[in-house]
Amino acid sequence: MAGLHRITTGVLTGLGVSVVGLSALSFHWQSVWAANYNHLQASRTLEQKLQESAALLEQHHLSAVRRPGQLVPTSSQQLLHLVPPPVTASSRGLPLLATLPRQPIPAGY
Repeated sequence: MAGLHRITTGVLTGLGVSVVGLSALSFHWQSVWAANYNHLQASRTLEQKLQESAALLEQHHLSAVRRPGQLVPTSSQQLLHLVPPPVTASSRGLPLLATLPRQPIPAGY
């Protein structure tokens, strides 16, 4: 009887440890999923804002086309070809966008 008692105690202890381990893994996976979901929501929001901006730009350009007095017709004979500026040591640095400070985009935007 004592042997059976030790076996059941060991099985129950192992079962308890495995339940605690699976619970810890479950909580970890839930937190990872929540973080990924927040990133997904932020991406969706930014995509929506990008689409709205593109639509506004498209409307602006379409309104300019509807007002032909503001547009000047041109041909290839009227094009000017400019010589590129000389490359200096100071202009060989980083491109203009690389000089701007980078800030992380907070979640929810």
